[in-house]
Amino acid sequence: PDPMELTRGKSARVYGSLVTLLTLCKGLPQAYNRDLQEDKEPLFDATETIIAVLEVTEEFARNITFNTDHINAGLGSGFLDATTLADYLVVKGMPFRSAHEVVGTCVARAEKAGVELKDLKLEDLADINPIFDDGVYSYLGVENAVRLFQSYGSTGAARVAEQMDLWKEKLEKK
Repeated sequence: PDPMELTRGKSARVYGSLVTLLTLCKGLPQAYNRDLQEDKEPLFDATETIIAVLEVTEEFARNITFNTDHINAGLGSGFLDATTLADYLVVKGMPFRSAHEVVGTCVARAEKAGVELKDLKLEDLADINPIFDDGVYSYLGVENAVRLFQSYGSTGAARVAEQMDLWKEKLEKK
């Protein structure tokens, strides 16, 4: 959506102000120097930009709607669960660098067969690496992938709900 693209673009302006201020302050002597008069413009510009972006973002967040049917229809493609498959292998004791290679082989096999990772037979997975067992299917599929992302800030449903509640509460206080 346009408001968020503009917000991303405005971040470049704020970064520019930051670089200006950092460069201005670099190598200052210990006493007052007249070049500090140049700090006002980037500081005020960055402040005004951030306030404007926050106002737009608040309005956007209050009014956004999602086409969940369209989103859900697209989630099955693209091997979203490849990451959780790597997590499964790491939990089983495989180093991540090896897990990454094994998952790449699994994805290639699924693509060749025209299926998702969750549709690969256990025999196919075990043919790639004997570490696989029935437990792998609790890591595969979009629903499991989303469910398993539980670290702070992750995309698991419980974590997203926590953040939604937190931000709704903060926005309502305003």
